[in-house]
Amino acid sequence: MEPIYRKQNATRDPGRTSPAPPRPRRSLLVFGCAVALCSAGTARADAVTDWNAVANQATALPLPAKLRAMAMVQIAVHDALNAIDPRYARYSPGPGAAAGALPEAAVAAAAHDVLRAVAPAAQQGAVEIAYANALSGLSGCPGSMACQNGIAAGQAAAAAILAERSNDGSANPPHLPYIEAPAPGTYQVTLDMPAPGVPAFANWVNVRPFTIGDSVVFHGMFRAPDSDLRNLTSKTYTVDYAQVKAFGSKPIRAASPNSSKSRIARFWYGSAGADWATTARGIVEGRGLDLWQHARLFALLAIAQADVPVSVFESKYHYTFWRPVTAIRWLDDGNPDTEPDPSWTPYLVTPPYPDYPCGTPMLAGAGTEILRDFFGTDNLRWTATSNFPGQPGVPAGPVTQSYKTFSEAADEAAMARVYAGIHFGTGCNVGVDQGEKIARYAFDHLLRPL
Repeated sequence: MEPIYRKQNATRDPGRTSPAPPRPRRSLLVFGCAVALCSAGTARADAVTDWNAVANQATALPLPAKLRAMAMVQIAVHDALNAIDPRYARYSPGPGAAAGALPEAAVAAAAHDVLRAVAPAAQQGAVEIAYANALSGLSGCPGSMACQNGIAAGQAAAAAILAERSNDGSANPPHLPYIEAPAPGTYQVTLDMPAPGVPAFANWVNVRPFTIGDSVVFHGMFRAPDSDLRNLTSKTYTVDYAQVKAFGSKPIRAASPNSSKSRIARFWYGSAGADWATTARGIVEGRGLDLWQHARLFALLAIAQADVPVSVFESKYHYTFWRPVTAIRWLDDGNPDTEPDPSWTPYLVTPPYPDYPCGTPMLAGAGTEILRDFFGTDNLRWTATSNFPGQPGVPAGPVTQSYKTFSEAADEAAMARVYAGIHFGTGCNVGVDQGEKIARYAFDHLLRPL
């Protein structure tokens, strides 16, 4: 029996807010077939994509903090360029740049100044080297008036977003004590981790979102809807329980490490599951976009990605639903159709926070929706490689996947968490939907064409 996911979405012209026909619906059964291999063409990178790569490496932080930092960098880059030549609405309004300001210098200064404030100390040296190299590679830099005006525009944009994000809640301790008593359906710290941990990021829900500055309004709009999954005697729960128990078992997956299910699980657990910046850089290669288009795309993508942890952890700790490893080992959940297995182990390590909804599928929903809306189509062929870090009994190594549409990738991200044995399928589907909603809001309301 294959788990089935129903997806809803709307593809749009990047300059419009009205929906186009819904994107295709997919199921795990359909995805048993291979997708065609394809890759974007090779092209020279520009200042925006270069600094996106620098920032992605320099922001070596826990994922929610990293995504916040990346959003700040990309907003500064976007706003600096649009202070020079206003093509898209700026995130942080301000005066225009001096005439003749050099765009590439503005990009470098904007990214550099934000990274100087948010990157870990160990990365500051690399940031300074990248900045010096970037300026030395520009004609007339750093002494010409055009270069100095560009630097000033970048510095102003960086200062604006740093000021806007001060006291946004991100400096507070990210974790909170968890005191829920053991009970059927209630999340508990999972015991399959290499070392017992505590639930993580419960306090990240209090970080101010980027898309909507009011946290109360944001959570009211983007809290995941309740689900019949949480009714332990429901058909939804019974089916999801059987699916993850069968497909996500470590002995089953480890016995066929090169099967499509095992590879999918490792791909989305690896770097590609959270690193949509690298994925986007690969997708835009050779597509003829200019600095302003790259800056807008990367800023929208980073904004949507940064708001996913704010949303997903609010929902997770609101529902506090248990993970498959706890559920399957539980001896009596009150459902006569679920058969416990006290020795059951998931293929991959269960992250230390509640199940519902799923975070990586939400990131995938947000990432693919921004890309879909930006390019105005769901049909775009691309390939990505994910670095899986390795776990006990599961060796490290790269995994490469190819897609014909953005929908395929989002649906596969939902499948992956079931194959990994770490999520119930319904929560993964809901995660994709919620990520898409956040991204659609960001695309329709922020950085609009002027």
